[in-house]
Amino acid sequence: MKLGIVGLPNVGKSTLFNSLTKAGAESANYPFCTIDPNVGVVTVPDARLGKLAALYNSAKILPAVIEFVDIAGLVKGASKGEGLGNQFLSNIREVDAIVHVVRCFEDPNVIHVDGSVDPLRDIETINLELIFSDLEILDRRMAKTGKGANNDKALAKELEILKELKAHLEDGKLASSFDTEDEDIRSFVASLNLLTFKPVIFASNVSEDDLADDGASNTYVAQVRQFAKENNSEVFVICAQIEQEIAELEEDEKKMFLEDLGLTESGLEKLIAASYHLLGLISYLTAGPMETRAWTIKEGTKAPQAAGKIHTDFERGFIRAEVVHYDDLMSCGSHNAAKEKGLVRLEGKEYVVKDGDVVLFRFNV
Repeated sequence: MKLGIVGLPNVGKSTLFNSLTKAGAESANYPFCTIDPNVGVVTVPDARLGKLAALYNSAKILPAVIEFVDIAGLVKGASKGEGLGNQFLSNIREVDAIVHVVRCFEDPNVIHVDGSVDPLRDIETINLELIFSDLEILDRRMAKTGKGANNDKALAKELEILKELKAHLEDGKLASSFDTEDEDIRSFVASLNLLTFKPVIFASNVSEDDLADDGASNTYVAQVRQFAKENNSEVFVICAQIEQEIAELEEDEKKMFLEDLGLTESGLEKLIAASYHLLGLISYLTAGPMETRAWTIKEGTKAPQAAGKIHTDFERGFIRAEVVHYDDLMSCGSHNAAKEKGLVRLEGKEYVVKDGDVVLFRFNV
């Protein structure tokens, strides 16, 4: 999974990136200090892996990973070259979802690029820049498609959709809200790889005081939550500064630090939960003497395609899957005990893999 982090300058974007990835992206109290896109990979915390590895005496544990791409703070006119932002928009075209960091705290010592804290205005600024960038993509596609549209019915239909989509964006609306019941049209729009078609997770960056109640008393957070609800997006509340402090602690210290703050999970865990939920993702597990590993797949994925995540040969030569759920395996204490109780099943090509399934694939190529 790949997530792109966007936001205005000085909203805590690079601080959040630093804390999530420990990659040390430059962070300072002035705009455009992130000049190159920073990329960091983090492992997805999963308590099941350690217990599973102990059960199978695995030599190593390989968690699922998320790749974060952090780009320079965007400002008005970024798509036209203002503030260095436009050259980085292309870096997030390939991400699965966008994490939009929004400032929801007052601090006279941290300047705001527009002079005041206003999350809805900030969201609109970023969205407009993404729209302008998408319009450029559409213009190029329309010019290319238009050349053959007179002699090709399929291209003529494509051009018609592009024109409707362009008008939709020019009204200040996102591609994700382009209203169509036609699945083919929806697939075509998705294939354009538009930034405003991507799912969005809003990271409401608050002060430490607002963290314990998850921003419930913060009016800025309430505004972001309402906006997200209207736009089918996810929201999680974070204090980027606190996350950076957490990132520097050892695992056991982290737990104590979170408890002292009245928290049960870190911002990274909140973000991962939000992204998995938004993108409809689950993890299945494999285990053996060599390794215990988590694999991320879309909810609803059938066994052969899930096997293909490991290797294309597994999907091509799929015979069957030997499946036991993690909870059943742990309650039995061993794979053999689960088998004796009939909890280990043989599943075929139509089996839909569930979150927490421990799977052994049988294949022949």
